[in-house]
Amino acid sequence: MQTPSDPAPSASLRPSLVWLMAVAGAVTVANLYYNQPLLGDIGRTLGADGSALGLVPTLTQVGYAVGMLFLVPLGDSLERRKVILLLCGCVGVALVVAGLAPSLHVLVAASFAIGVTTVVPQMLIPFAAQLAAPSERGRVVGMVMSGLLIGILLSRTAAGFVGTHLGWRTMFFVAAGLMVVTGVVLRFTLPSAPPVAAMPYPQLMRSLIHLARTEPVLRLHALLGGLTFGAFSAFWATLALYLRSLPGHYDAQVAGLFGVVGVAGAVIAPLVGRFADKGAGRRINALAIAVLLASFVVLWLWGHSLWGIALGVVLLDLGAQANQIANQARVYSLRPDARSRLNTLYMVTYFVGGAAGAWAGMSAWTRAGWPGVCAVGAAMSLTALVAVLWGARRLPAAQASAT
Repeated sequence: MQTPSDPAPSASLRPSLVWLMAVAGAVTVANLYYNQPLLGDIGRTLGADGSALGLVPTLTQVGYAVGMLFLVPLGDSLERRKVILLLCGCVGVALVVAGLAPSLHVLVAASFAIGVTTVVPQMLIPFAAQLAAPSERGRVVGMVMSGLLIGILLSRTAAGFVGTHLGWRTMFFVAAGLMVVTGVVLRFTLPSAPPVAAMPYPQLMRSLIHLARTEPVLRLHALLGGLTFGAFSAFWATLALYLRSLPGHYDAQVAGLFGVVGVAGAVIAPLVGRFADKGAGRRINALAIAVLLASFVVLWLWGHSLWGIALGVVLLDLGAQANQIANQARVYSLRPDARSRLNTLYMVTYFVGGAAGAWAGMSAWTRAGWPGVCAVGAAMSLTALVAVLWGARRLPAAQASAT
């Protein structure tokens, strides 16, 4: 039954609009990951390596968490389309600065700015959830999330190709142009939606604390998201460096091609969303995290070969995607009037976990090589598996049955 706090699903949510949101999310979220397969080339150009070079992907993730904390809640109190268009322009400027960066310090600062302003996908996902009927919310979120995962994975492929043939700076300029095009298209296609919780900004931010304190299901799924994305990021932040260290001395283009392999995980997103709509969320979480853990076992044992890495990537992305869809479908069902703020709390935790994983992966690579990276990913995955099995039992019965 529709409640006053749950806006009625809109006839504006045509299938073509869902696909457009998925594509826009893919193109925008890609900005966060272009730098990862290019780290070797960036390091040679700017004279950096090791932990210092690792600040580029790490500060990008930290910036994304900051943007989600301070900007995404505005999706509940302001008209979302206007905020989305403004952000498209801001991230375009940050990408140009990154492309022109004369030193690592400037690139790190620009990377942080890219992260802060690349929060358009986190405006689009609750927007789609608001427009969707409750019976299809998981499926719609799954479709938009498919776009995000494809963007995350193919961004590395695109960056590897462009970086190899045209240089790493060109990739940032191309990305800036894509942001201009995306902003123009969204201006004429996204519906205008009134705020669902108009309130002053200080009150909006204070409400985040209240939500975090009163929603145990949110806390559990945010923890699961942060741990699993940390494991995911530990792998991708170090893959280019590892491939270069192998006997074949593989370049950024090869690192990027593994993104294509990982796209297989994206095709399951709508299916996972349908199961989540039927209340199978906790089982999906447990199975997905087990697959993620298995991926690091494969990468540890057979990561010396390209086929072993490819198998590990398929399992890694399959587990990460299924876990993410189950998490978000559950979180968006909690408070219809606060979806942007719930998304903020979930995704801030998610990307803080990603930043921690990227940093831990780079540190492990410097000190222990590839086995160290795999140990970081496996440890974070195992912790998440324990959390979902132990944490769900501590929830009230009604809440646990829905997770």
